[in-house]
Amino acid sequence: MNLLNNISNFFGKYMAVIVLVVTAATLFIPQTGLWVSLSWINYLLMIIMFGMGLTLKFEDFKLVFVRPKDIITGCVAQFTIMPLIAFMLCKLFNLDAALMTGVILVGACPGGTSSNVITYLSKGDVALSVSMTSVNTILAPILTPLITYLLLSTTVNVDTYSMFISIINVVIIPIVLGFIINKFFGTFTQRAIKVLPVISVTGICMIVASVVSHNASKILSTGLIVFTVVILHNVLGYACGFGLGKMLKFNIPKTKAISIEIGMQNSGLATSLASTSFASLAMATVPGAIFSVWHNISGAILANIFNRWNENKNEQIKKHFQGI
Repeated sequence: MNLLNNISNFFGKYMAVIVLVVTAATLFIPQTGLWVSLSWINYLLMIIMFGMGLTLKFEDFKLVFVRPKDIITGCVAQFTIMPLIAFMLCKLFNLDAALMTGVILVGACPGGTSSNVITYLSKGDVALSVSMTSVNTILAPILTPLITYLLLSTTVNVDTYSMFISIINVVIIPIVLGFIINKFFGTFTQRAIKVLPVISVTGICMIVASVVSHNASKILSTGLIVFTVVILHNVLGYACGFGLGKMLKFNIPKTKAISIEIGMQNSGLATSLASTSFASLAMATVPGAIFSVWHNISGAILANIFNRWNENKNEQIKKHFQGI
C-alpha cells in the first residue's frame, strides 16, 4: 500500500512534467502515440470524470446556499470571461475554422479538476474551488453548447443537441455514478481515491498522446500560433480572475480560487467535443490537448507565485506589528 501511495504521490507531484514529456515524445516521434486511437478519447475522459465523482460529497454543494454570491460570481465569470477571451484571440490571430473551433470549445468548457489541486497548493479557498468546479460542470450541458453556438454559428455548423448529449454521456453520467458510489460505499472509495492521481494523469497523457501524434505534422506547421493563443488564453484567464477578485474585495484565499478556477479549463472535455461534434475539423482537437499540457505547467508556476504572495503579506503584517 505504501508503494502505491508513493507512486500516486509521484504522479500527482510531477503531473506537469509527465504530460510535457509525453507531448514532446508524441510530437517529435508520432509513432510513440499512434497506438492510442482518437476514438478512445471519450472513454478516457469518462474514466477521469468518474474519478472526480468519487471525490464529491454533499458538502461540496452546500456552499451554493451558504455563500451564493461567491458561487454565482465564479459561475458567471467562468462562462463569460474565458469564452470572450477565446473569441478575441481567434480574431486577433485570424485563426482558421478548425483552430478557432478548438479554442472556443476550451473557453466554453467549465473549469477542470486540476484547478482544485492548484488551489490547494496555492493555499487558496479549496471549498470554493471544488464547489465552483462542481456547479460549473453541472451547468456545462446547457451553457457549453449555447456559448459555442453563439460564438461559432457564423463560422461552422454547430450541433448543440449533439454537444448536449455528449456532455451528459461523457461528463455528467460518470460523475453521478462516482458520486453515488462514494455516498454508499464511502469506506471503499476513500481507499480507491488514493490511486486517482495515477489514473487521471494516465488518462490525460493518453488523450494528449492521441491528439498530438495523429496531428503532429499539422501542429509543427502551425505550432507557434497555437501555443501562443493557448498560453495567452490561460494567462489572461488567471489575470482576469485575479482582477475580478480584487475588484470585488475578496480575501486572498477567495481571490486565488477565482483566478485559478477561471484560468484552468476542462480541456479534456473540449478535446472530446471537438472529436465527436466537429469530427470533420481534425485540428479542432489540438487546442484542447495543448491546453491540457500548458495549464498544468502554468498552474504549478502560479501556485509558487501565490505562495510567495502569502509570504510577503505575512512579512508585511509582521513588520507592521513590530513597528507598533
